[in-house]
Formats: sequence, structure tokens, C-alpha cells
Amino acid sequence: MKLLRTIALDPSDTFVFDVPAASGEWAVSGAFRFCDQDPAHLSGKARAAFRSGFLGVQSWGWSTLVQIVPATEDDCRTLIELLARQLVDRFGAPDLATARTAAEEEVAFARSLCAHPISSLIAVHRSVSDGEVRESFRRLQLRKGQGHGKAFSFMEIEDEVEPDSDLRLADMSQEPRH
Repeated sequence: MKLLRTIALDPSDTFVFDVPAASGEWAVSGAFRFCDQDPAHLSGKARAAFRSGFLGVQSWGWSTLVQIVPATEDDCRTLIELLARQLVDRFGAPDLATARTAAEEEVAFARSLCAHPISSLIAVHRSVSDGEVRESFRRLQLRKGQGHGKAFSFMEIEDEVEPDSDLRLADMSQEPRH
């Protein structure tokens, strides 16, 4: 089995997000965090989290990248229980049973993103189209012979879906221009 863990290749998440996830914590997409907000009205760091953040389950913070890692059934159960408790404590789920069902669905979706080899890095891009949140995911592939190092010095991008050919990480927390 494979799951997602946050990874910080440089300190940029500490500048991009209000609450950055700690490197190495279990992660899910986290798009549900914006279900009661209008993404068109988000600005600054909240907008960056909407557009490009994975949710670190322990910290309830955001990470630009996640890594596919091996996991056990116990890891998966632990992740589901942790997310369920967070949904009750931080998101207002009515009870643990309801939260557990939602957590199981969120973890199943995260697992579906793990079709690539162990150690692959995944990035997300969210947008709104016709009133619906759309997510596209990209796998970032290491160049042959390189290990994880600096974020932008070693990767080639293999597009799963090309959401925005003009996407620049530096622009993600800036206000939209009209």
C-alpha cells in the first residue's frame, strides 16, 4: 500500500501558507477545507492554500508537495482515525462515526493518487470552473541519478493534466489582477 506524506524541499511553504505542514506528516488533498468558502473571494495565503496545497493531517497545515511512500494497513487505519478526530475537533463534524466515513473517502482519494512509483512527488493545482472545484495533479520526476535536494534544481515535470501553462509558484499567493 502507498500513502502521501508532506515534503519540504526548501522553506518556501513557510512563506506561502499561513500554517505550513511539517515535513513528513500524512497528507490528503484537503480540498474539503474550502467547501464553505467562495474561492473567488480568497486572497493571499488562503488563496495559495486553495490553489496549491495538500493538507497535512497532523498539523492541519499546508504543503506544496507530497511524496508517495510505502505504508501499512495500520498506517492507513491510523491516518483515517487521525483525520476523523481532526474533522470533529477542527472542522465541526457532528460525531466521530460521520467523520470517520468522510475520512475514509478522503484517504481513499489520496491512495488513488499513489499509482506512481514510491518517492514520486505530487503537486496539485485547484481552480473553479462552472462553480465546481477542479483538481489536477502533476508528478514531479527526479532527473536520473539525482536525489531530493533543492526544489527547483533537479526536477523534470511529467504532466498528468496541464491545468495552467503559465503557472508560477511565486504568483500563487498574489492577488489576481483585473
